[in-house]
Amino acid sequence: MTYLQLVNDVLARLRESSVATVATTSYSTLIGKFVNDAKRQVEDAWKWNALYTGKTVTTSSGTSTYTVTGSGLFPKDVVVNDTTNKVTLGNVPVQWILEQQDLSTVSNGIPSYYAWNGNDGTDSKVEFFTTPGGTYSIKFRMYVPQAALSADADVLLISSESVIAGAYARALVERGEDGGLSSSEAYGLYKGILADHIALEASRQVENDCWVAV
Repeated sequence: MTYLQLVNDVLARLRESSVATVATTSYSTLIGKFVNDAKRQVEDAWKWNALYTGKTVTTSSGTSTYTVTGSGLFPKDVVVNDTTNKVTLGNVPVQWILEQQDLSTVSNGIPSYYAWNGNDGTDSKVEFFTTPGGTYSIKFRMYVPQAALSADADVLLISSESVIAGAYARALVERGEDGGLSSSEAYGLYKGILADHIALEASRQVENDCWVAV
């Protein structure tokens, strides 16, 4: 569903008129905020397959810090492979890499480790160790939450029913009870819908078929 369709769906549940754009009224704009709030909560509740992506960083000799374009600010469940040299990089604390750079003589070579090292306001930065000694293709496979919906035609990538239910519950809290569902009832329905969709998503992935004690 598009951002506009999501907002109009929530407005219909509130017995409000649909709008031509999300920004048509101050109330539709508020509902848009609730839609994005619910979206982020649903994204954080499970690792949805639709939000996994692959991004590639091409290194240059002597440079250890790179921006991973398209990674956002909060990538999760990250696997990093050097596809040039056919090795998987290990994740270590960034402080350890910085200490190696500061306290020892580091020769350039094939990176063995990576660590997240800040961001540029939009995407995350990564630090490699050993400092790359050539042009290598480093592939990041990771879970990246979708950017906040802003344009009317922006398409939601995850479960629309869960996001709508979450936004509706927030809208009821904001304006109080009005003869329909109470906000607590609406929130309970939201949690049930979200749980159902997580179960459906989990059933698609064979790695979730077996659980063991650790």
